[in-house]
Amino acid sequence: MKILLIGLGGFLGAVSRYGVSKGTMMLVGTRIPFGTMAVNIIGSFLLGYLYTVSVDKLALGENFRFFAAVGFLGAFTTFSTFSVETLHLVEDGAYAYAFIYAAGSVILSLSAALFGFWIARL
Repeated sequence: MKILLIGLGGFLGAVSRYGVSKGTMMLVGTRIPFGTMAVNIIGSFLLGYLYTVSVDKLALGENFRFFAAVGFLGAFTTFSTFSVETLHLVEDGAYAYAFIYAAGSVILSLSAALFGFWIARL
């Protein structure tokens, strides 16, 4: 059952990642991969929120955590893609873009996770 929940969550997370990433890039249209950045920020907030709610407030079951955190958010967030995209920017000599992208992703994703913790504890 756990594998099915993770698989279903993963499928939905991967499809959602693609949609959010492509939709963001269509709106922004820049060399910096803001689509991946947006996915990582949203995913960090959601994981921070869901983790806090499921452990501290609602004591949601293990099945929910497998579906939502491991499956959906595991497939939705794209840190490995972030790493490769940053290195491509560096290889292309776009050092300022690489710095903006890397620093923005890390700072905003950590802030989003903290915000998720904070919102869940209200």
